[in-house]
Amino acid sequence: MGLLGNELAFAHTLTPQERESVMGLGNRKRYPADAHLLTEGDRSSHVVIIIRGWVTVSVATDRGATRLILGLRGPGELLGEMAALDQHPRSATVRALGSIEAQVISGDAFRRFLALHPRVSGLVIRQLTSRLRSADQERSALASLTVLQRLAGRLVELSGADPSGPYAPSDASGPSSGLAVSGPVVQLAQDELAATIGATREAVAKALRLLRTQNIVRTGNRMVEILDPALLALLADGHQE
Repeated sequence: MGLLGNELAFAHTLTPQERESVMGLGNRKRYPADAHLLTEGDRSSHVVIIIRGWVTVSVATDRGATRLILGLRGPGELLGEMAALDQHPRSATVRALGSIEAQVISGDAFRRFLALHPRVSGLVIRQLTSRLRSADQERSALASLTVLQRLAGRLVELSGADPSGPYAPSDASGPSSGLAVSGPVVQLAQDELAATIGATREAVAKALRLLRTQNIVRTGNRMVEILDPALLALLADGHQE
């Protein structure tokens, strides 16, 4: 499973001239925290390129109100390209984690640009392929792995995230926990963690209790400190005690 993605953000793969041309197609817009930049099922076709801030990409699950977070996207990321290309309803919801600044480009302008710039079109296709493959992996994990395995895997991933990301590791006192910490820290509430693995908050709380009793993690207010990264990684791979 992968929330953060392994490929370079779309805008960072463009040449300076391509980047200037793409950005010139749209207008800059600011979004407050929790705002929906894109909404699952909506028939809009514009694309957005994140300039500042981070967003979650999520889909509804069979459990109704429960949502599965498929990814975290940050500066340079292109979002909404599927609906722009096929003009079908949005396949996911994109929500701002904090205040966001993004370039908003109409679907028509974006399609015309791609028709005239085959190299950029190829980059978009490569991104689409990568993200669809990642989404398939997330859904497969949802069906085949236990909550404990999925949680362990997510904590391993997020605790090693880029320090500029939304859930950066901490090497000092946890700002929201008031606890002195020495190991990698994931600063997420339990319901947010649950959404990243398609589980209920109650199931995640139970899994965290088990990890605490084995001294693998320590938890506080909106934080999980990783005390034993090696054992957590083994759990993620399916080696349960």
